[in-house]
Amino acid sequence: MTRMLFREDAYRRDADARVIAHTPEGGVVLDATVFYPTGGGQPGDSGVLEWDHQRMPIATTLKAEGDRIALVPAEPQPLPAIGTYVTQSLDWDRRHRHMRVHTALHLLSVAIPFGVTGGAISATHGRLDFNMPDAPEDRAAIEDALNDYVMEDAQVSDTWMSADELDANPGLIKTMAVKPPRGAGQIRLVRIGAAQHPIDLQPCGGTHVARTGEIGQLRLGKIEKKGRMNRRVYIHLDN
Repeated sequence: MTRMLFREDAYRRDADARVIAHTPEGGVVLDATVFYPTGGGQPGDSGVLEWDHQRMPIATTLKAEGDRIALVPAEPQPLPAIGTYVTQSLDWDRRHRHMRVHTALHLLSVAIPFGVTGGAISATHGRLDFNMPDAPEDRAAIEDALNDYVMEDAQVSDTWMSADELDANPGLIKTMAVKPPRGAGQIRLVRIGAAQHPIDLQPCGGTHVARTGEIGQLRLGKIEKKGRMNRRVYIHLDN
C-alpha cells in the first residue's frame, strides 16, 4: 500500500519516495505520497515529480488497486522505472485552497443541519447537496454563522474510532450517499472545536486547515433546487 503522508501532515508540501509500480493507465505509484487522491468530493492533487535531472508534471492523483495511490502525468512521457527514488512536490496553492474549502463545507453542514446527499470542492468554491424540501429562508443568517465560525479560529484536529464505535454512534455520519471507509477497521473523525463541545465531528478522509481562521471570509452563493427533496448550496472563498 501507499503510505498517506498527507494524512499524517496535511501541510507537508514535498517528500522523497520510491516508485513501486505503474498502473495500466500510465500512473506512477509511490511507496509514500503527499498527494491526496480524488475522493469525498475533493479533487486529486497536482504537482511535479523529479528524478535524475528529469521532471514530470502531475495533473491529478487517483486511488489505485490495493490501497495504492497513483500520480497521473499531465501528458504521456517515459515513467520513472520501478525502484527509482523521486522527489514529489505539490501545487501547494491549489491544495491549500482545497483544504480551506473542505473545512468550510464542514461548517456549512453545521449551519444547515440536514442530511448531506453530495458535495464537491474546487479551489475557489464548494457545494453541498442537502436532503431538505425547502430552501433556507434566511441566507444572511447562514452566511453570518459561517463567518462567525471562521472568526472563532477554532482548532481542527482528527481522532480515530473503531467501526463498532461508529455503528453505535450513527448520528456522526452526515453524508447519506457516501459511507465512511472501513478498510482497516478504524474510522478517521475530523473535529472542529474543543473535544468536550465540538462545533463539528464527523468521519472524513480529506485534508483540512489547522484552524478555522485560516479559511478566510466566506460568501454564500447560489441555492438550487435539485429534486423534490434536495437543495444544492454553494459557498465561495473571498480571496
